[in-house]
Amino acid sequence: MRLHLRSFSLRPAAICAGLSFWTLVLAAPLPAQADLFDAETFTLKNGMEVVVLPRHLAPVVFQVVVYKVGAADGEPGKNGVAHFLEHLMFKATKKLAAGQFSQDVDRLGGTDNAFTNQDMTAYHQEIAAANLPMIMAAEADRMVNLQLDDSVVLPERDVILNERGQNVESNPGGRLSEAMNAAIYQNHPYGLPIIGWRHEMEQYSTEDALRFYRRWYAPNNAILVVSGDVTAAEVKALAEKNFGALEAHKLPERNRLQEPPAEAARRLALSSPEVEHPSIWRRYMTESYRTAKVNQDAVSPYALSLLSEILGGGAVGRLYRKLVIEQGVALSAGASFNGDPRDYGSFTFYASPRDPADLPKAEAAIDAEIAALLKDGVTETELSDAKNRLLLEAAKARDSLNGPALLVAEALAGGETMADIQAWPERIQAVTVDDIMKTARKVLTTENSVTATLTPQEPATAVAP
Repeated sequence: MRLHLRSFSLRPAAICAGLSFWTLVLAAPLPAQADLFDAETFTLKNGMEVVVLPRHLAPVVFQVVVYKVGAADGEPGKNGVAHFLEHLMFKATKKLAAGQFSQDVDRLGGTDNAFTNQDMTAYHQEIAAANLPMIMAAEADRMVNLQLDDSVVLPERDVILNERGQNVESNPGGRLSEAMNAAIYQNHPYGLPIIGWRHEMEQYSTEDALRFYRRWYAPNNAILVVSGDVTAAEVKALAEKNFGALEAHKLPERNRLQEPPAEAARRLALSSPEVEHPSIWRRYMTESYRTAKVNQDAVSPYALSLLSEILGGGAVGRLYRKLVIEQGVALSAGASFNGDPRDYGSFTFYASPRDPADLPKAEAAIDAEIAALLKDGVTETELSDAKNRLLLEAAKARDSLNGPALLVAEALAGGETMADIQAWPERIQAVTVDDIMKTARKVLTTENSVTATLTPQEPATAVAP
């Protein structure tokens, strides 16, 4: 959750939805203590959380149901089953034929999709407000009535194997992304791919999918967020009618292995004939918004959010200005912070050199900017400007339909509260230069880093006999 997420292309944030998670571009400043969203919340008797975000701009609604379970909650050797089940949730239920839900949404002029990440699985639709009863009833139906057998499951297993082939194995960036995750997370399941490893995917069974479904898919492990031309009273009546009678389950503990202290920098290199232009990536593991709140240590995710804006804020960011405009060593350069995951966040630098032979120069330039940051810090003017840009981005978020709904759903699924979300402007405004420097010096250490390069490779030529 954060209002200025800038996902980078090397690592997709989710499988299937094609989401890079919304850069929310907005137009009027928020005071420090403004209410970001006019959200109304309630909890059904079975434990299902419901959030309503009224937006009476057009007779349209966006609904998302999020399950607080993702790839990192899978059994050993079966972490990709979370994503596999996401595919299978579009099959038949006791009430609907396979694919009927999506066909009904499409027939009524709406859209629907789903995505899985390490911490959650989400199903969402956008449709005319008059059709909210239909899509809510269908979501409640597939929460408990999914019908699976080998005739359904095994062909879909072939589909996800093909998806892995296209998105990862035929994509050098996808392969490098998996290698980076495996390198930076030495013990935690975030080091495993969301889609799964091929040799494990080939063994997924109907029972694997059903076991995951029965363990985790329950109203007390779900969040319903509805945004658009509705009232809280309307949503509450529909939620109680459709979800209220579903029984809560006893849920498994989300016990995950933790990372040991980082002891050594790691370095990866991948060359492929499919790469057209080289790039370099430097990633540091850090606290997430949730863990920083729990651990109360020197790392401030709000400071990292502002630091990523100072360093990577488009054409005004330090890295673009220095590497692209002033030095001319790179075609693109920037930085991003991802503090949304439940257990660990990450801070990433990246650059693509202007001349493929200049990849070492691009890396040296990134190193120089990190050294300058740690030595000289940031200025009050840079911090003030970064705050203004982020608060400008935040203001118009209230006018979006699906962006706020997905943001709220992800944040709540990751362990934050509506109070945390609403307090974002105030916490951003409170960050000081000292906060940024304390955090930067703790996070940007050599032993805490993974550096990866992606370079072209000339196809091998045959040797004449």
